[in-house]
Amino acid sequence: MEQTQVSERAQSREQQSGEPAAGNVYGASIEATAPGGHKVIRRNGKVTPFDASKIELAVTKAFIDVEGQQGAASSRIRETVKNITEQVVQGVTRSLPGGGAVHIEDIQDYVELALMRSGEHKVARSYVLYREERAQERAAKQAAQKTAGGGAEAAVSSDINVAFKDGTTRALDRDRLGRVIDEACAGVTGVSAEQVLKDTLKNAFDGIAEDELSTALVLSARQRLEAEPNYGTVAARLLMDKIRHEGLSFLAEGAVEYATHAEMRERYPAYFKDFIATGVQHELLDPELLEYDLDKLGNALIADRDLQFTYLGLQTLYDRYFIHHESKRFELPQAFYMRVAMGLAINEIEREERAIEFYKLLSSFDFMSSTPTLFNSGTLRPQLSSCYLTSVSDDLHGIYGAVRDNAMLSKFAGGLGNDWTPVRAMGAHIKGTNGKSQGVVPFLKVVNDTAVAVNQGGKRKGAVCAYLETWHKDIEEFLDLRKNTGDDRRRCHDMNTANWIPDLFVKRVLNDEPWTLFSPNDVPDLHDLTGKAFEEAYAGYEAKAARGEIKNYKTLSAVNLWRKMLSLLFETGHPWFTFKDPCNLRSPQQHKGVVHSSNLCTEITLNTSPGKEIAVCNLGSVNLPQHIVLNKEGRGELDVAKLEGTINTAMRMLDNVIEYNYYSVKTARDSNLRHRPVGLGLMGFQDALYKLKLPYESDQAVEFADRSMEQISYFAIKASTNLSEERGAYSSFKGSLWDQGILPIDSIQILRDNRGAEYLDQDETQTLDWEALRTRIGQVGMRNSNCMAIAPTATIANITGVSQSIEPTYQNLYVKSNLSGEFTVINPYLVEDLKALDLWDEVMANDLKYYDGSVQAVDRIPDDLKVLYKCAFEIDARWLIESGSRRQKWLDQAQSLNLYMAEPSGRKLDELYKFAWTKGLKTTYYLRSMSATHTEKSTITDHRLNAVGNGGAGSGQGNGNSAGAGGSVGGASRAAQSAAPAASANGNGAAPKATPAPQAQPTAPMACAIDDPDCEACQ
Repeated sequence: MEQTQVSERAQSREQQSGEPAAGNVYGASIEATAPGGHKVIRRNGKVTPFDASKIELAVTKAFIDVEGQQGAASSRIRETVKNITEQVVQGVTRSLPGGGAVHIEDIQDYVELALMRSGEHKVARSYVLYREERAQERAAKQAAQKTAGGGAEAAVSSDINVAFKDGTTRALDRDRLGRVIDEACAGVTGVSAEQVLKDTLKNAFDGIAEDELSTALVLSARQRLEAEPNYGTVAARLLMDKIRHEGLSFLAEGAVEYATHAEMRERYPAYFKDFIATGVQHELLDPELLEYDLDKLGNALIADRDLQFTYLGLQTLYDRYFIHHESKRFELPQAFYMRVAMGLAINEIEREERAIEFYKLLSSFDFMSSTPTLFNSGTLRPQLSSCYLTSVSDDLHGIYGAVRDNAMLSKFAGGLGNDWTPVRAMGAHIKGTNGKSQGVVPFLKVVNDTAVAVNQGGKRKGAVCAYLETWHKDIEEFLDLRKNTGDDRRRCHDMNTANWIPDLFVKRVLNDEPWTLFSPNDVPDLHDLTGKAFEEAYAGYEAKAARGEIKNYKTLSAVNLWRKMLSLLFETGHPWFTFKDPCNLRSPQQHKGVVHSSNLCTEITLNTSPGKEIAVCNLGSVNLPQHIVLNKEGRGELDVAKLEGTINTAMRMLDNVIEYNYYSVKTARDSNLRHRPVGLGLMGFQDALYKLKLPYESDQAVEFADRSMEQISYFAIKASTNLSEERGAYSSFKGSLWDQGILPIDSIQILRDNRGAEYLDQDETQTLDWEALRTRIGQVGMRNSNCMAIAPTATIANITGVSQSIEPTYQNLYVKSNLSGEFTVINPYLVEDLKALDLWDEVMANDLKYYDGSVQAVDRIPDDLKVLYKCAFEIDARWLIESGSRRQKWLDQAQSLNLYMAEPSGRKLDELYKFAWTKGLKTTYYLRSMSATHTEKSTITDHRLNAVGNGGAGSGQGNGNSAGAGGSVGGASRAAQSAAPAASANGNGAAPKATPAPQAQPTAPMACAIDDPDCEACQ
């Protein structure tokens, strides 16, 4: 609205941008350019405050233009206008959660799209025509001004001053802006530096704050991610410019400091010394770091590795990992990795050399330590361990001692797994008071509330999982803990639960036999028994109960209890299914105790004992796709030599954690030093399959899971023997399965002997020289009691830009939320293959968004790509179990294995979990099913329209577990024992039909997600 005299229609339509009349501009300018809040950039470059009421007025006028003046009194129109306004406001503010400026044209785009989404096509058509008329009028006016020697419009973009935090105002340095953008786009195909510059200037205004300019620069690339995923690399590099500016300015004590990437190559060494000194000065870093040769370490930094991040990866580091003081982050990526490496090398003799070795591995993304290690290494309190497992004794001192341990461990630590089976059941006699016990549940309520109260200084809630054996008399009430109905005093909504299932129970289910529940005080040895010994003792206690020698028991149908377990798993997501006997019979440490539970994420299986053993595990993950190379024939294959080098360094880093680590509970320290367990895992399995062109649903993918895990297992065990030769074996090595020459692959026979051959169908093929490794273990021992565990890795996978852990692709296109707003993530492998076939265009991107990231209903995509790029809910879950079974045979611990089911039913769940048990899995994690949410659909013809909300749950939000069991569970059928994955996508893995506006939308994983900071213990 550049004219002072306009029609009422034009005036009201222009106000939908929040743009006041010309006479009001000066009065609004001070408010508009103040830091924070949302602002509107007018077409003449002026800035006004964002006012939602003007949008509502403009939309109302648009309806009146179409339906007549009487529409102003219509309640239908008022409600519709209100909903449309809310959508527009959400779209504007959601992309700029911290405040910022939005151009008037963008707001008009939001209004146009919201009208279309709401089905108001006549109003939308009128609005589009109006916008075109006004655009032509403006073009004609500008042409006339140019002819008359005017040039006001041309001068607008050149008259931009930037307000800096030191109080100064300077003209926008266009030359530097151009250099930064050119650097960001260098070597990246499919992107335009000119377009990024144009979009940045469009969203800049006179008086723009330096932070807002940085945000505008990043958004200029981020908003184009859907049309061209390579803009993600550009966005990351532009974000890096913001991070450099913030860090360098802080170290310069507030003076304005900028550096391009080329300049940073020269500045990194000096910056690094200043960073360490400043971190120590502010009591954020350990003063011991000053004792390093900082010049040597600074010169070892590889600045170009700042260029390898994805946008999500770098934004994740910035939001949650970098060292900061008073909300000012002054740690740059390469300093971050060196700081972590310095902490891990602090006890090494040649620590500079080791720190550089560790730094090079981390910064290459070939391996990544877990989140606690990345957070705390090199700091004053280096709590680097990921997992703690405890067992609770059956007395008040033991129970509240365990609660205290939980609180202390939660204060600084990762996830907790609590074994509650020893605590007597409801109705059990209490000798001291001559009363009766209230059972386990009231104490679990205390644990639940403790987890909420002790939230790691506000970072996140305490993360706890309670385990209970299936024969415990409180098991039925335990199953109900996560229900939203019933007595809330006996519900635990903030903690996880898991069922610790003995093999005998599953056999009783398969044979449709009864099952007896006991109070542990009546059967004190059951909890420590496994295999045949457990079965004999259990049968003996059942006989005692039948004779009346045990009073506090309950007999019920094993099948009915199994059905309830499956129903509650589907309804609430809990308790998870974990199997006691495989965890114990295959444990290398069964000579020193019993595995009584797993951890928060079900991948750790270590011994615990009340008051004596608190198990601790330190995690890290090999980035598998980083070890896939092209052979001479141009096909992908595993680079075995590189993998061995990675694992040798990684195992040394994990072993170093044990001495360096801060322990808040002495029992945990003693246990960790005694046994020295570590958990080397992997991530990016799906990416590796893409590089190898192997569908997840294929025998070849199962074989790759087997062979790749065999190599990782071999090298991890070998690396532990190397460390043992150098540093000595762990103190409890004698008598272990390692000491007996029994490796993880050999322990399958122990499980088979105890369970019965007819109940175990686990492959045992091997290809490496394991006999030579057995001989070496006998000669030099093992440094670590346990070497391997596959954790979820959600956050560190985001940092390195690969798929999580062993997970299949969730969706090929989805919207990601983090602290900086929402943006689109697209499968880069799919886009690359589509580009090779000349199939990637705006229509294809729209199709992917319409079908929630699924390629199955897109006709133009060839069948082979449809098979390769199936999403998690389109893959038969039995393939996940088959691959998991192959990996499990090489693991001395377990794996965090999620199972996906698009259309769950009682029969499918029954067969799936029996199949998992038969295949020798030790544990399972979440069951993820479909929920009835409606995904956001929008066009990307104009990339700025993609964040407009529709009032429903967005992609990637909410609980992934639908309510209801969805059918009855089969009883004694043994079908699962012989079930094998089908090569097709039929059954629960069926591909979705090509139906318009699909209503079944998979929700994002509710645990271990970047937008869910409540679970990062095992990442």
